[in-house]
Amino acid sequence: MDALQLLLQLAGNVVLLLWGLHMVQTGLVRAFGAELRRWLDDGLRNRVSAFLAGLGVTLLLQSSTATGLMVANFAAAGAMALTPALAVMLGANVGSTLIVLLLSFDVTRAAPLLLLAGFVAFRRGNTRSHDLGRVGIGLGLILLALHLLLGVLAPAETAPAFREALDLFTRDPTVAALLAAVIAWAVHSSVAAVLLIASLAGGGAIPPDAAVAMVAGANLGSAVNPLLEGPRDNPSARRMPVGNMVNRIAGVVLAVAFSKTIAAELALHLPDPAQQVAAFHCAFNLALALLFIVPLPLVSRALVRLFPDTAKASDATTPLYLDRAALKMPQVAVANAAREALRMADTAGTMIDGALHVLRTDDRKRIQEIRRMDDVLDRLQDAIKRYLTEIGIESLDPADAQRVADVLAFTINLEHVGDIVDRNLMEAARRKIRRKLKFSAEGAADLIRILERLKRTQALAAAVFVSGDRAAARALMKEKEIVRGLEARATEAHFSRLRAGRSESVETSALHLDILRDLRRINAHLVTAAYPVLDQAGDLLPSRVKPDSA
Repeated sequence: MDALQLLLQLAGNVVLLLWGLHMVQTGLVRAFGAELRRWLDDGLRNRVSAFLAGLGVTLLLQSSTATGLMVANFAAAGAMALTPALAVMLGANVGSTLIVLLLSFDVTRAAPLLLLAGFVAFRRGNTRSHDLGRVGIGLGLILLALHLLLGVLAPAETAPAFREALDLFTRDPTVAALLAAVIAWAVHSSVAAVLLIASLAGGGAIPPDAAVAMVAGANLGSAVNPLLEGPRDNPSARRMPVGNMVNRIAGVVLAVAFSKTIAAELALHLPDPAQQVAAFHCAFNLALALLFIVPLPLVSRALVRLFPDTAKASDATTPLYLDRAALKMPQVAVANAAREALRMADTAGTMIDGALHVLRTDDRKRIQEIRRMDDVLDRLQDAIKRYLTEIGIESLDPADAQRVADVLAFTINLEHVGDIVDRNLMEAARRKIRRKLKFSAEGAADLIRILERLKRTQALAAAVFVSGDRAAARALMKEKEIVRGLEARATEAHFSRLRAGRSESVETSALHLDILRDLRRINAHLVTAAYPVLDQAGDLLPSRVKPDSA
């Protein structure tokens, strides 16, 4: 096999490995994205729990780089303090080593089973099973790529040009480390880079001391992506990526300096060069975690001084009215929370308007914008909830205490509206775009009509929440019946088209009915803004069920 053919096969198998990692990551984010974010948020109580949260999320995402980019955005937005963010990254770096350790053993026999199970789940399951099927296929591709990599690298000793090139780059440990850093940066994955190094070491293509230096360099490369691709609108956004980079640089300097000693020590305990690479990758990150987790507060203070906050444009996820000083005046604090809730209402209205745009144009970019707006709703709702729980309820009169409950209920329903638009309507839109489906002209018109009505309902719900006007609340309640009637007529018209054998209606039937159901649910959540007003006015019946005649 000549050098060019060897390099082409090597590149193809690396791409297969990266695609497998990508499928695992996207499948898990789609299946558990919100849960992963909440897991990270719940893990920020202290440095140890933050470390474990970072480790766990990285084990699922199969990428410390993905965790790093997520944490960089959280820290830049103020949702995560710097010390826990740095602890999360220490855990993420250790989490990536556990993946490499597992894959360094001969687990390739599981590849066909993972591919088969993943394919069945992908084709047959519901939305979450579909996403988990993607994960299974991705894991199978990773194992298959590793097996193929070993097969390609086996004849490397007989390719002089390839060996000469590797020898040139790995002769000096500093150059070897920089080469691995570039590879890890380019592929956005230290896991993929370390697995490649393990394959090269296992095939005898690189010496043990060069493998040690390259593992350290791969860890450095994975820290570059959050630094270059994370938020950059404020110098303070660079604190977490720079702190993680400093951690990596310290480790690389030590590893390069003692690469021969480390390689000799590893050889005494592990005869397999590939397992030596995996073991050092784990030891490297564990040692850095133990070294840095104690002085993290000192590191954080230094980074804050180095990268101070500057004035910046308002972040949509940052509360504007939740003044903590107002907590001493509960009535004012409740009013502040209500003002923040109106920001949520405006965001929900923008999402509904965006869903209408996507339905008309199949705009993929707008789908991603709507996903970000759902994150805004989640963050604002959580901030309002935390703020209201700090108000001394005992100092409120019954009317203000009821207002607290009403604000909470309103924000919870808006958050549900955002979830339905993001997880249901946009998922339906993605399936429609991916499968090149088109609604019938009449069906699309019915959906657009209901969405336009929901825009009016959202504006009316916000007005009722602010004014508490009885007439407006009664008008909002009528919207529930109006939308229900529109949905019923649209459903009947859809079934009429099915009975007539209209091909576009047959192809999109499941999507069409799912969207109609979700639009009804959005309407129901918006209309709940009328309940407190009508209840106080005595306009609500105890039940819609007729009393028992007995």
